[in-house]
Amino acid sequence: MKPQVIPNKIRKAINLAAMAAAMLAAAGVASAETSIKFSNDWKWEGPAAPLLHALDSGYFKEQGLDVTMDTGKGSLEAIPRVASGTYDMGAADINSLIKFRDQNPDLEVKAVFVIYNKPPFAIVGRKSLGVNGPKDLEGKTLGAPAPDGAYAQWAAFVKANDIDASAVKIENVGFPVREPMLAQGKVDAITGFSFSSFINLKNNAVPEDDISVILMADHGLDLYGNVLIVNPKFAEENPDAVTSFLAAVVQGVQETVASPETAVKAVMNHNDVAREPVELERLQMALEQNIITDEVRENGIGGIDMARLEKSMDQIADTYEFKNRPAAADIFDDSFLPAAEERMVK
Repeated sequence: MKPQVIPNKIRKAINLAAMAAAMLAAAGVASAETSIKFSNDWKWEGPAAPLLHALDSGYFKEQGLDVTMDTGKGSLEAIPRVASGTYDMGAADINSLIKFRDQNPDLEVKAVFVIYNKPPFAIVGRKSLGVNGPKDLEGKTLGAPAPDGAYAQWAAFVKANDIDASAVKIENVGFPVREPMLAQGKVDAITGFSFSSFINLKNNAVPEDDISVILMADHGLDLYGNVLIVNPKFAEENPDAVTSFLAAVVQGVQETVASPETAVKAVMNHNDVAREPVELERLQMALEQNIITDEVRENGIGGIDMARLEKSMDQIADTYEFKNRPAAADIFDDSFLPAAEERMVK
């Protein structure tokens, strides 16, 4: 029997149909990716390397996620962005989140991952201006941006260190001029994140041995710091996507710990004006002081001690009047975390 000859018109139609099917299949794979809009709480600096390294290395893609990341102007912007659903996930200070939930009990945005096991909240002063410890702030001028996460802890810090707050002049300053004003002696100290203010002051020609960094965590405040937060509706509809996002972040943290020099290059990819040596130093300070603590080495990256969180809320209540105080379980949901053995520091 002679083999059947397929006319050219039919063959062409078959080929076109096959191509269309392939394109539809590819589109199906693409549409299977869950899109996540992520809002950072600040500009891209060294400590953001784990997130950006995971993004640039394709770890979110490998998890079936299409992630876009934007910068922010502080936790007081990032939290409403996520709570409103403008962004699906974000990074923000957990203490600001606690107050936000108290003030907005119907907006059930939660934290799902701890970035800073030990917060970098600090008072940063100059020894030449007489600021070496907490009590030295009396009779001095403190520059503090109103939406600053560190300044939000000022009242608790005052109580923990028996500071006469009436003897401290608070000057509301903008983020961009905070360190320059201290460098120029226009204020005696500032509130800020330890690693950022310390390095920014050095960049403003302040000698390293003239800088005093007073970490609030070393002076009476046992708080957590930045966390990853998620919009409740998004989490309910896409629980696997949230877990996958955290798995990619864990990988990003682990590889950043193993090679900060490699991971910081992702920051440079997203910040044209950053200088690599500066951001590497900032990243290394954050890793050593805030991200990889003894608690993290023992229990794994991203987790939380709920009893410690509840205690930190008691400390916040010392100087903040709760109206609708949330429980620790209202603030942090650990159900999206990868297994502990997958989150260990390598």
